[in-house]
Amino acid sequence: MQDYISSLSNTESRKFETFSYLPTLTDEQTRQQIQYIVDKGWNPSVEHTEPEHATGSFWYMWKLPLFGETDVDAIMQEVENCHAAHPDNHVRLLGLDNFAQCAGTSMVIYRGKTI
Repeated sequence: MQDYISSLSNTESRKFETFSYLPTLTDEQTRQQIQYIVDKGWNPSVEHTEPEHATGSFWYMWKLPLFGETDVDAIMQEVENCHAAHPDNHVRLLGLDNFAQCAGTSMVIYRGKTI
């Protein structure tokens, strides 16, 4: 009997959200997604976690959500700061919807190093 590599054991095949099925977003495409979050009135939040814990429901908050932040450059800078501080971790951006009290969107911007 032959044992085939499963999706769980192949860390490169793991998917985290809709965008992970597409080619990696360019900086301009990421900016457009951030602009969408701002246009919807959602609060951006940056989170990170180790690749081996990415399937869990708990990710570390980089800072408090950026309540009321509308400057795309400032949001992009916070994502980059988190990645610089934790280069081996996955970094994701969420758009938190105050009214629905949930994440309106979530996307992994940087994938951490896999072991």
